[in-house]
Amino acid sequence: VQLVESGGGLVQAGGSLRLSCLASGSILSFNVMGWYRQAPGEERELVASITETNELYYGDFVKGRFAISRDNAKNTLYLRMNSLEPEDTAMYYCAAAPLKPYEWDYWGQGTQVTVSS
Repeated sequence: VQLVESGGGLVQAGGSLRLSCLASGSILSFNVMGWYRQAPGEERELVASITETNELYYGDFVKGRFAISRDNAKNTLYLRMNSLEPEDTAMYYCAAAPLKPYEWDYWGQGTQVTVSS
């Protein structure tokens, strides 16, 4: 399975973006899918995840600003990001754990999000 992210870009603080992650195959039975991010010089961190039963997780830094969703019919994972802050600037990666929770077997190549102040 290949994962391809899109939707990143340059946005002003307070703006919004919607990231998409298109899988080359069915995600219907994937145990967990998620979004990670990594800023230069920082560790990669989990932004949000969603299970096949739509259980959600968000990093503390999200503070209600982001929403993760998945459309199994379109084999696509989304991340809606509102009220973006310069601290959200990072490369955002889509990941899939098809069999076991949080054992990420598949990764996308990333999409850059840059938030200007």
